[in-house]
Amino acid sequence: MPTYYIGCSGFSYRDWEGVLYPAELPPRKWFAYYCTQFNTLEVNVTFYRMPALKVFKDWYAQSPPDFRFAVKAPRQVTHYKKFNAEVGPILASFYATVREGLREKLEPVLFQLPPKAAYTEELLGRILEQLNPDFHNVLEFRHHSWWDGQVFRTLAQHGISFCGQSHPADLPDEVVATTKKAYYRFHGVPVLYTSAYSPEFLERITQQIQAEPHVEEVFLYFNNGIGGAGVLNARQLQELLGAQPVLAFG
Repeated sequence: MPTYYIGCSGFSYRDWEGVLYPAELPPRKWFAYYCTQFNTLEVNVTFYRMPALKVFKDWYAQSPPDFRFAVKAPRQVTHYKKFNAEVGPILASFYATVREGLREKLEPVLFQLPPKAAYTEELLGRILEQLNPDFHNVLEFRHHSWWDGQVFRTLAQHGISFCGQSHPADLPDEVVATTKKAYYRFHGVPVLYTSAYSPEFLERITQQIQAEPHVEEVFLYFNNGIGGAGVLNARQLQELLGAQPVLAFG
């Protein structure tokens, strides 16, 4: 049976009070409490700005030994410079900081491409050239042209995970496993970042995951955090997959 890592895209939501966090719990204790409910966190702040190394080290120290982090790569790499030759120093610094701070708890490194970034052989080549194969790299595409058998095979050959997703854009929402480590993001449909998922949809994704016999680890993140829908969906998925790492807090 695969190891399931189920969590949310971020943890610092004011409207999670009463949904995840007890009302009397101060924000400085939210992350530690989050770690009693879920065994992974997708860090998205790094897409916009890099926190200080101390932030990563603090997260490392506060989380349990079997906790795992997914970290999103900077948009300078994916959106602004688009994996050109100038991203080398940016990407090297990013990789080094998250590895030093999170150590063995660092797992996937997520690269989210913009919606207008259609498949070209040249762009895929740039991506493959820039990614450090010493990391578990994951690619999330927002243009339908990437859902292609040859793309899947190329990523598999390079040990790169294809990110499945449920998104309001007109994109396929099935699980795609190109490595032994599958990755899936729930963004909220029909309202981005807000809509909750039905038990039927979660069950369908569960069945697709379980139909991938070669997968050993599965990373599942809910980005529909507004109002706490993602918290409730993550708990539902924990039940469906029999993965509920609720620990003592305090």
